[in-house]
Amino acid sequence: MTAAEAHGLRYVALGDSQTEGLGDGDDIAGHRGWADRLAEHLARHDPELRYANLAVRGRLASQVRAEQLGPALALRPDLVTVVAGVNDLLRPRFDADQVAGHLEAMFAALTAQGARVATLTFPDITRVIPIARPLGSRVTALNDRIRHAARSHGVILAETGHHPVVTDPRMWSPDRLHASPLGHQRIAAAMAHALALPGSDDTWSHPLLPPAAPLRTGRRAAVAELRWAAAYLGPWVGRRLRGRSSGDGCTPKRPHLLAVQAPPEAPRGQGE
Repeated sequence: MTAAEAHGLRYVALGDSQTEGLGDGDDIAGHRGWADRLAEHLARHDPELRYANLAVRGRLASQVRAEQLGPALALRPDLVTVVAGVNDLLRPRFDADQVAGHLEAMFAALTAQGARVATLTFPDITRVIPIARPLGSRVTALNDRIRHAARSHGVILAETGHHPVVTDPRMWSPDRLHASPLGHQRIAAAMAHALALPGSDDTWSHPLLPPAAPLRTGRRAAVAELRWAAAYLGPWVGRRLRGRSSGDGCTPKRPHLLAVQAPPEAPRGQGE
């Protein structure tokens, strides 16, 4: 029997707002998110599981590495998920090699310590945010480098980027920057499938039913985009101009390894 089997699996999640769970809950009741959901799946098969979530909203890949890698290594995890880079994609100065370099450094350090590491690829955000069309090539470049870094270090990769369902509007919260509760559930199911966990399968990649309503066109679409920009893009740009981040003053929601109470129902790819 291994140490992990004797004392319970130690799972640590590193990342930004998606891993923190924004879009799945709120700052008052708390955020659940895909990493919490994955931990619950793990706990169904390992009642002794302990889970820490070091993710903080707004963090760039360099900040995840600088702020979260050391504490993660200190927790001696058996399983680690590392998901970062989207905040970098949205910055005016984006260097795919530099971002991937920070991710690869985390992969190397964690796998060298014996942890099993998992990550994912990102969807085409231009399908979710049409005005972000110039960023499409950035997503492609970063995903290519994530795949290479994952192969180099034996990191498990959930290929969530190229399945059409990931750009279904119902998978995203109104701000289109964070997954909805259903989106977080699908991400957790994708990770569980990539990790070959008991009870997981590929239904997370199946289209949502019924099909999504046709996208708006013409004047209605333009009005909807303007409303979205005023409600979400404007405040985001304002923070950037002031040199601020949504994560200023925030700390990890779960910095220590704690037990997880598994809910009775098993997560399924089709939704809740």
